[in-house]
Amino acid sequence: MWMRITDVITTTCVIPLEQKGLSISNRLLQERHFTIVRIKTDVGIDGIGFTYCGNLGGRIVTLAIQELLKSLIIGRDPHQVEDIWDSMYKQSLLHGRRGSVLRAISAIDIALWDVISKNAGLPLYKYLGEYHKNTVPAYASGGYYATNKGPDELAEEMNRYKEMGFTAMKMKLGRLSPKDDALRVKAAREAIGEESLLFLDANNAYQNSTNAIEAIKLFEAHNPGWIEEPLMPDDIRGHAEVAEVVKTPVATGEIHATRWDFQLLIDYKSASILQPDVGVCGGVTEIQRISSLACKYNIPIAPHWLAEVHAHIVASNPNAIWVEYFTDFDIINLGKLFKNRLEVDAGRIKLPQIPGLGIELDEKSINQYSIE
Repeated sequence: MWMRITDVITTTCVIPLEQKGLSISNRLLQERHFTIVRIKTDVGIDGIGFTYCGNLGGRIVTLAIQELLKSLIIGRDPHQVEDIWDSMYKQSLLHGRRGSVLRAISAIDIALWDVISKNAGLPLYKYLGEYHKNTVPAYASGGYYATNKGPDELAEEMNRYKEMGFTAMKMKLGRLSPKDDALRVKAAREAIGEESLLFLDANNAYQNSTNAIEAIKLFEAHNPGWIEEPLMPDDIRGHAEVAEVVKTPVATGEIHATRWDFQLLIDYKSASILQPDVGVCGGVTEIQRISSLACKYNIPIAPHWLAEVHAHIVASNPNAIWVEYFTDFDIINLGKLFKNRLEVDAGRIKLPQIPGLGIELDEKSINQYSIE
């Protein structure tokens, strides 16, 4: 069905975290900022997209959509998603290519794919080309630092995930000294046993590759499944130096954008697992390109956050191995804006059976948390 985009509506939502004192290696977490995009068409099929913006970033993303990108979209057929992506990217060369403007492009692109897969009457993963059927593997993400949360409390959290049926879990690193973090890793490993996978996320904690290697070697006594983002994202060469020395697989990519960034990671052999984020890297259009690029080099992908979209991405790519999943809204509270959420059984996400992303916005919650 031919259709025409009639409007692009954006909303910035700020949702406070209920749990106080949460932190990662380099910052305290108090609230989450999201930009929600709604694309309307002349045939009554609407699409939704979203991205995480970081503190104050939501206003920038929303402004980019309204002032820079919206005029390029109105009147277009959403099936022209590839051409629309190119138009947005070229229009934003002086302002974007990375960061908030590319997150704006990502949110719009997600909404476009929601529209066209709804129009086809198919869930997004089927429209993209189904590879995994019915379910996709997920790992429980958590293990954040928090007030009055030591190794024992971390162990209890990891054990809860195991009792839910997850066979893989992830925890944070880097806020404490490597020796103190090693105690946390040890506690987590003892809680989940040797048969479960334990992923470690450093969130850019270490100053250089030498520091990172020294820390990771302490953790390797507890058999981690991967070490995520040990260095700053742009230190591609440093990640390669780490990957060459340590036994633990290096994973990175959540803040990288476009296929060109990921080509550099591949060329430098900076990671053995790539972690593109559909809300960061350029949307569904670009994450599919990145997945195909990685597949060419036999590199697996494990997308970062946004499980509501990444379940579809993992289901449609043969080299996709995990969806990152948060079991509640204590850490990632985007789900408070939706009427429905993904179903999980024995550590696997059940794929939506309704057309599009399979997500419906909760307008009451949108209005409650909107700052417009």
